[in-house]
Amino acid sequence: MKFFLDTANLDEIRKAAVLGLADGVTTNPTLISREGNVDFKQHIAEICKIVSGPVSAEVTSPVKDDMLREGREYVKIAPNVVIKCPLTVDGLEATRILNDEGIKVNVTLCFSAAQAICAAKAGASFISPFLGRLDDIGDNGLRLLEEIIEIYDNYGWKTEVLAASLRSPIHVIEAARLGSDIATMPYKVLEQLLKHPLTDKGQDQFLADWNKRAAKA
Repeated sequence: MKFFLDTANLDEIRKAAVLGLADGVTTNPTLISREGNVDFKQHIAEICKIVSGPVSAEVTSPVKDDMLREGREYVKIAPNVVIKCPLTVDGLEATRILNDEGIKVNVTLCFSAAQAICAAKAGASFISPFLGRLDDIGDNGLRLLEEIIEIYDNYGWKTEVLAASLRSPIHVIEAARLGSDIATMPYKVLEQLLKHPLTDKGQDQFLADWNKRAAKA
């Protein structure tokens, strides 16, 4: 399973890249806005310099023609830019046209298996079911992920399943168990994947024992 970082923070992306754990990056208007008054295109370009994998740049218009204009503009930023379109009627129509033009699209804000089927048939390169947001309203995000993976496997569709809105290491682990192609997560969740109290305790004990030995030498 590939790891994408769900952030627009350059420092976080660099840290994950150094670890070899950044196979790509997903951004959205909210994440970009958190970085202050940055130039959108320049910021996406900087991210693309750090990671060689897909970098999702999201359109900000609800209208198909404007989505197409933005998408065609954004793919000129770098070869690894993927256009992010919402799972709306206009978004799917834009997805189909962009796909026909050879432009990869990440269809976002997916909350049902029916939507995921439509996105795949429209030619989406990636589908992003939002697990955490479903959990927030008392639904089961992992169940949706399982349904999408099963359906896509039934037909051999090439659309990659990108588990999104991951809130904890459990989400990541379960997404991996279900066979999700990609998991995109905030940097804090990536950090949590690396942590375990017994690892810290064991390392402290090893070092303490070694230091005692050194002191006796």
